[in-house]
Amino acid sequence: MIQIPSKESNEFVDNLLKDIDTLGIKYETITHTSDYFPQLMEMAENLICQGKAYVDDTPREQMQKERMDGIESKCRSNSVAENLKLWKEMIAGSERGLQCCVRGKLDMQDPNKSLRDPVYYRCNPVPHHRIGSKYKIYPTYDFACPFVDSVEGITHALRSSEYHDRNAQYDRIQADMGLRKVHLYEFSRLNMVYTILSKRHLRWFVENGKVDGWDDARFPTVQGIVRRGLKVEALVQFILEQGASKNLNLMEWDKLWTINKKIIDPVCPRHTAVIEEHRVPLTLTDGPKQPFVRIIPRHKKHEGAGEKATTYTNRIWVDHADAELISVNEEITLMDWGNAIVKEIEKDQNGKVTHLSGVLHLEGSVKTTKLKLTWLPDTSELVNLTLVDFDYLITKKKLEEGESFQDVLNPFTKKETAALGDSNMRNLKRGEILQLERKGYFRCDAPFVRPSKPVVLLCNSRWPTSNLIEVDHI
Repeated sequence: MIQIPSKESNEFVDNLLKDIDTLGIKYETITHTSDYFPQLMEMAENLICQGKAYVDDTPREQMQKERMDGIESKCRSNSVAENLKLWKEMIAGSERGLQCCVRGKLDMQDPNKSLRDPVYYRCNPVPHHRIGSKYKIYPTYDFACPFVDSVEGITHALRSSEYHDRNAQYDRIQADMGLRKVHLYEFSRLNMVYTILSKRHLRWFVENGKVDGWDDARFPTVQGIVRRGLKVEALVQFILEQGASKNLNLMEWDKLWTINKKIIDPVCPRHTAVIEEHRVPLTLTDGPKQPFVRIIPRHKKHEGAGEKATTYTNRIWVDHADAELISVNEEITLMDWGNAIVKEIEKDQNGKVTHLSGVLHLEGSVKTTKLKLTWLPDTSELVNLTLVDFDYLITKKKLEEGESFQDVLNPFTKKETAALGDSNMRNLKRGEILQLERKGYFRCDAPFVRPSKPVVLLCNSRWPTSNLIEVDHI
């Protein structure tokens, strides 16, 4: 429901519909609160005529204090004629009208402060994102919600427990309107650690360029987490496990990603990547002088994942971090090939490994080796990758009441690392989920089109595991 034009935009509404589509939810029709603006204005005027609402020009801060103290506004006893006169000024958006608002005449002494003459209508000259400048006044959520729910035939309105104190207000306003009662059902809002779920706060990140849009992989929107590699069935399973609890929950993301892993791991294909910086060549002196290719499964336990071509050469690349762990004459396992024995280790003046030499020992047992290494052939067919790691947008696990999220912003939420990938990765399709051996799970965000346009992969882990890769041909 959209009532405040200055706080809404077509971009948000469009992305909300994309979220619903992503979840696979089918709906009959889309309605907007703005569809009911004429009826809502008529209802407000009827309540004024019945003496159940009045127009108030009390300054906002004073009005808030009077509501807290239970003090009736000086305008509460205005005549219906005076109220209607000011109502017309509000509709016109005149200078006098801009000073006013419409309030319900409920009970200024009620212990529940939401019943102390809440505001029903305010002036706002800002154009509405759907209907332009047709109206100068807009209903509040408190006024529009009970009206629209009832006339649209809602039987049970599901509302998070943060609205608990306003439930009595909802019922009272609906009764004053003379509309069919809608039953309210409360549930607790699901909160995640290090996560902001407020639409208003998320919009701040979008508008201030802290993220790339509503579907940014750091965002807790449906598009964001699905783009990061979450399967919708994992999200559904996670939500069903929580149930419609009325207790406040602060959940860890790990539980959701664990469910996701159980779904994707048995079926997603495997590929290989090597970090480009300080990558180390390993020369196999008895390796194949002429490169040859083998076709192997993309997933050893899932035939449906298909096949991939792996090239074997006498010079290969390994990660620098792995090379630093190897000792002279140590036997290692080269994954999807077999064992090798490292005979020589060359280092630079800073003690960093720059080159390895060894011989194949394919008859060796993989069970006896400590290091099982991923590797890539030194060929021109490799694919350029950019691994992009994401971290949380805020540094505090849970924001306390009154604490600003801007005080705990994470200054570093994205880190890029250049890497190389196997040649098969240029064939990835958009939305395809894969595992980079020993590096994590990823989702293809934009497939390979041409050498100058990178393929983008996203995954579901925080640092230090990479979860976004941009892929380009060398």
